[in-house]
Amino acid sequence: MDSSILRLVWDVIEETQSSELLSLPDTALVKLLLQRISRKVLLTGEEVCHLYDYISSRIRLIRDIAESRGAA
Repeated sequence: MDSSILRLVWDVIEETQSSELLSLPDTALVKLLLQRISRKVLLTGEEVCHLYDYISSRIRLIRDIAESRGAA
């Protein structure tokens, strides 16, 4: 996965409201983020699979970031 896609992932996370990041179940959150990323860039099936795994493995971090934004 190249660095521009990783930057895009975190940009989309930052653009997403904290309430969405905190309220959705894990699978629904991963799917939502993938949909939003897919609207911005054309992804291959392999890239979608890699991103699914990447985002899934960072759900706790994503939720921690959302909680800190909400508290600020």
